[in-house]
Amino acid sequence: MNFRPQRGERLELNLIPMIDVLIVLLIFLVLTTTFARETALTINLPKAVSGNNAPQAPAIELVIDADGHYAVNKKRLERDELDAIKQALQDAGAQENSVLTISADRNARHQGLITALDAASVLGLTHISIAAEAERHEKPAK
Repeated sequence: MNFRPQRGERLELNLIPMIDVLIVLLIFLVLTTTFARETALTINLPKAVSGNNAPQAPAIELVIDADGHYAVNKKRLERDELDAIKQALQDAGAQENSVLTISADRNARHQGLITALDAASVLGLTHISIAAEAERHEKPAK
């Protein structure tokens, strides 16, 4: 009988399959990550207690910053006038059944919102939503 340990093949760790799995996981994470929306203007939305989420249909987004500048679908307008806003909305494909979402900074002048609503009214847009952040209520401690 031969009780001496036999010299078998040397065991080694194959890293290639592990690297392949890590690459697939990395690709999956990159594709499923949600990114923050970037807009042409920086705004602080006002807070609202009630209301529901914006409609899921494709929408035209009109942004008004604190200085009264406008952007339609992330394209900043050169002029802040009613005619320029109407033209930008038409260029964005505004039709009577289009959904217009207005995101106005909480420090924007009231006239900026009225001008945007005037432009929407002239174009016959009736599906208009105004964006706001949900206000969070903290429950009182017991």
